[in-house]
Amino acid sequence: MERLTRLGTGIGWRPEIAEIVEAMPGIDWVEAVAENVCPGHLPESLVRLRERGVTVVPHGVSLGLGGADRPDEGRLADLASRAQALGAPLVTEHIAFVRAGGERTASPLLEAGHLLPVPRTRDALDVLCANVRIAQDALPVPLAVENIAALFSWPGEEMTEGQFLYELVERTGVRLLIDVANLHTNHVNRGEDPAKALAELPVEAIAYVHVAGGFERDGVWHDSHAHPVPQPVLDILADLASRVTPPGVLLERDENFPDDPAELGREVERIREVVAAAPAAPSERTGARSRPDAPEPVAESTRGRVALAQAALLSALVAGTPAPEGFDRVRLGVQARALAGKRADVVAKVAPELPEILGGAAYRAAFLGYAQRRPMTGGYRRDALDFAEDLLLGQRVTEPVARRRLTDWWLERSGPAPLSGRPVARALRAARFTLRRG
Repeated sequence: MERLTRLGTGIGWRPEIAEIVEAMPGIDWVEAVAENVCPGHLPESLVRLRERGVTVVPHGVSLGLGGADRPDEGRLADLASRAQALGAPLVTEHIAFVRAGGERTASPLLEAGHLLPVPRTRDALDVLCANVRIAQDALPVPLAVENIAALFSWPGEEMTEGQFLYELVERTGVRLLIDVANLHTNHVNRGEDPAKALAELPVEAIAYVHVAGGFERDGVWHDSHAHPVPQPVLDILADLASRVTPPGVLLERDENFPDDPAELGREVERIREVVAAAPAAPSERTGARSRPDAPEPVAESTRGRVALAQAALLSALVAGTPAPEGFDRVRLGVQARALAGKRADVVAKVAPELPEILGGAAYRAAFLGYAQRRPMTGGYRRDALDFAEDLLLGQRVTEPVARRRLTDWWLERSGPAPLSGRPVARALRAARFTLRRG
């Protein structure tokens, strides 16, 4: 078996904590969200880390390998370019779908803005395996895929998570990124036993492990990546480390960073101690399985069945259509609210001028109202523009100064390129508002 890269102990690199990460002792590697890295203009912090010999792994979040359609060639090319620019030994993505609908279902294309679980069925596995193979062929380095957290279960599932992942590895030779926090999430939300999942996994295919925090509310665990790592997650990490020594372990923290920078360092050290203290693994196999011969291509009818199921679910979550039969409607309501809240948070980061113009509380209330009327169809930057346009066209901002600032913000960003500021250009764009309001 091919040896996996020995990564060590690391932390997720985020711009907000770049200086802290650089100064943190004992960091062997970092992981960066692939979509936030521009190959031609790497953040100086990542450049300095690489110059010190710190490995950087790009972690994709938008490919949607579990979706019904084939992976988008442009997104794959972008992921490949980031891996090359960072000199990464591997690249990672998720076992999830992030969009649904479109031509295959004769329905609008919808974006979740979040990772949603695929059903553990034969159809979904066939599609996932085909999509993973397409991605493997397009990427210059090995691919590892991550198990995700979920607030709900699909009805009629045919396999456990461990069985599903085992077959995926058997059929594609793909490596695994095991998130022990997600195993804990699925334990609380779906009643799944983390120990059973680990026992069923091909642990020799693990490329590395994620560790993260979350919180519980009304019996639902939210994988927030914004809280300290709880003891149950560390216990699952210890269980995994007793089965196989993971090539790498990484702390994920995306927001709500502690005031004391040393707190993150202490969490990383605690993770290192848990792995080191685990009983010796019965097997030190850390090689990826060789890739099997290519199977028959997945039937278009199979993709069609998966597409219809995913489109119906996503429409219920973001467009207010009835929940598909067999789903827990209460849990889908929790997921729908979580998606809208995350959408508001990300748009506020992508376009921080909007909450500044409207005021924080007013922005959030207005955006959540907008999200109920308008599903996301084109990514967060497009969503920010559509939200501003919705406010302006609907006369929902009445305070004159705020309305003028919002109009100027929209005008500067809504064209294919920023407007020059010339009066004629502004007048033409303003006329568009007048006509659409008429």
